[in-house]
Amino acid sequence: MPVSMDALCTDLAAETAALRELLAPLDEQQWRLATPAPGWTIGDQVSHLAFFDDAAVQSALDPEAFRALAEREGAADGVAERFRDRSGAELLAWFDSTRARLIETFAALDPALRVPWFGPPMSAASSLTARIMETWAHGQDVADALGATREPTDRLRHVAHIGIGARPFSFMIHGREAPAEPIRVELTGPGGDIWAWGPAEADDRVTGPALDFCLVVTQRRHLGDTALQVTGAHAEAWMQIAQAFAGPPGTGRRQGEFA
Repeated sequence: MPVSMDALCTDLAAETAALRELLAPLDEQQWRLATPAPGWTIGDQVSHLAFFDDAAVQSALDPEAFRALAEREGAADGVAERFRDRSGAELLAWFDSTRARLIETFAALDPALRVPWFGPPMSAASSLTARIMETWAHGQDVADALGATREPTDRLRHVAHIGIGARPFSFMIHGREAPAEPIRVELTGPGGDIWAWGPAEADDRVTGPALDFCLVVTQRRHLGDTALQVTGAHAEAWMQIAQAFAGPPGTGRRQGEFA
C-alpha cells in the first residue's frame, strides 16, 4: 500500500497530544524532575524533541543548511544543556510551535523524497515515522519520571517498523556487520492483532508484545525485563544492541530498573 503522509501526520499529532497531556499540568519544579535517561530532566526531553523537529524541517526545506548543521553539531549531544535556562512554559511553547510547523511541512511532501539526517539519509515518510518514534520514546521517559502508565496504541507499529529497519544501523554503530540471515518478527499489537516482518520460515525469531519490542528497540527497557521470546544467535545478537534512534550506541536501561 502507498504511504500516506496524511495518516502519518495524524498519528504524529495524536502521539504529540498524548505527550502534552503529561506535560501541560506540570509546575516548574516538575519540569526539572530527573528522568531515567542519565542526566536528563523532563525539560531536557522536550527541548530534545523541539530541537530535532526544527532540524527535521530544515532537512526537508534546506538540505544544504541542514548538512552544515549536522557537521557542526555532530549528534547534537549538547542540546539539553543549551536550553536549560528556559522555563517549562517556554519549552512547551517551543515544542508546540515547532511540532505544528513540522506537521504542516511534511504533510505537503512526497513520501519518497530523500532527506538527510544525523544518521543515514531517509525518505520523508521514514523521517516523519522517526518523529513518531522519538515522541513516543521520550514520552516514555517523561511518563517514567512521573510514575505514569500510558495506554499502548496501534501507533506502536510505527515504532516497531523503525526499530526493525534500523537493524543494520544497530550493528554498524557497534563496528559490526549485520548478519545476512533473515529474522522473523511477530508482535502482538494492543488490540490482539499480529504484526509480522520477515519471512515466516526464518529460523531466527523475535516474538511477543509489541509494547515490549518497542521498549527494547528504543532502549527504554532491558530485554531481560520483557516478555519477548528471542530465538537464534542472530536474533539474540541484534536484540542485545537494537537501537531505533540515530547517533552513537545508547546506554539503554539496567535490568531490573523498572521491576
